[in-house]
Amino acid sequence: MRLERQMPRARPRPRVMQFVNSLHLGGTEGQVVELLRGLAEGFEMRAAVIHAEGPHLTSVRRLGIEPLAVPLAGSLARPETPRQIARLVGVLRRERVELVHAHDFYTALLAVPAARLAGTRAIVGRLDLAHWLNVPQRVALAAATRSAHHVVANAEAIKRAIVETERLPAERVSVVHNGIDLARFDSDLGGPLAGPLPPLEGRTVIVHVANMTHPVKAQEVLFEALRALRARRPEVLLLLAGDGPRRAGLEELAAAMGLAGAVCFLGRRSDVPAILARGDIGVLCSSAEGLSNAIIEGMAASLPMVVTDAGGNGELVRDEENGFVVPIGSSTMLASRLEMLARARPLRTKMGQAGRAFVEHELRLERLLERHEALYRKVLSEG
Repeated sequence: MRLERQMPRARPRPRVMQFVNSLHLGGTEGQVVELLRGLAEGFEMRAAVIHAEGPHLTSVRRLGIEPLAVPLAGSLARPETPRQIARLVGVLRRERVELVHAHDFYTALLAVPAARLAGTRAIVGRLDLAHWLNVPQRVALAAATRSAHHVVANAEAIKRAIVETERLPAERVSVVHNGIDLARFDSDLGGPLAGPLPPLEGRTVIVHVANMTHPVKAQEVLFEALRALRARRPEVLLLLAGDGPRRAGLEELAAAMGLAGAVCFLGRRSDVPAILARGDIGVLCSSAEGLSNAIIEGMAASLPMVVTDAGGNGELVRDEENGFVVPIGSSTMLASRLEMLARARPLRTKMGQAGRAFVEHELRLERLLERHEALYRKVLSEG
C-alpha cells in the first residue's frame, strides 16, 4: 500500500484589526490604508472606524475590506460607550482577532478595554503630544496607554514624553517613523493641478500645508514673519493649503496685516504634491507636532524646510543641512531663515536635495511596513 506524503499545512495568517477614528484625508488615516494594503500578505487584515466616512473609505473597500463601524453618541461618558465596547468584544471574539491597533484617542479608549476582555493583544498608536486634549482626556489616554500591551510612537520626542510624563517603561514603547510611498508621490508630484493657483512667474513661492482647525499650527506667527520678510523681499508669495473653522479669521487677519496680495488661501486640496512641485520653500511653524507628514512631503518634493523646534520636527529637519529649525513662536527667526533661502537659489537646491536624500534613505513606506510587521509579530509572540 502506497502512502501519499502529506504536505505540511500553511500556518494561518494572524488576524489584525486597524482601528481609526475616520477615513478622512490625513496622515494617520493614510497610514492605516497603507498598513491594510502593505501587510495583507503576512496578516489577515480587518478594519474598524468610529465614523464610517471620508475619501479613504473607498480605498479600504477596494482592498476587499468593509470597515466595522463602532459609532459613539457624542461624549465617551454616555451609556453608548460601554455598549460599543461590549459589541467590539463580541466581534473580536467571533472573528478571532489576535491583535488590534488603535491609532488615535477615541479608538484607544474603546479598543484597549475591549481587547483585554476579549483576550486580544492591543497596541496603542501615539502620533502626537496630546496637545489638543483637556486634562481628563489626557488622564484617560494615559490609562489606556498603560493598559495596552505595547505602544508605537512615530517620533522619539513622543516616546520621551510618554516615558517621562506617563511613567511607562521605555521597552514598552517602539518608535516607527512615518513612511511615504515615493513612487506614488513622485507620480503625483509630476501630475496636474486639481485647482487654480495664482500667477507664480517671478515669485518666490513658500508653501505651508496644515489644517486650520487647531491654533497649534500657528499661522499667525507665519503672517508676522511674512510681513517682515515682504519689506525686504516683496516678490515672496505664501500658498496655504488646508482648511478648517479658523480659516475665516485667518483671512481677516492677513488682510488687516496688509498681506492680501502675498497670501493665497487654497483650501483643502487633493493635489498637494503638485502644489509642492511649484514651490521654492516649505514651512511649518507649529507650536506642537508629532512627526509631520507635511514636512516629509515637503522634503520628498526637494523643498528646503523651515520648521519650528516642536515635537519630531527636529528629527526630520537637520538645522543648516536640509533646512532650518527655529524656536517656537519666533517670527523674527522664522523671517530671517526664510529670507536666507529666498535670496539664495543654490542654498535652496542644496538643502532640498539633502532633504530628498533623507526621505529616500529613512522614510520610505517599505521601512514603515517592515517595522510594523516586526512589531506585530513580537507583540503576538508575547501573548
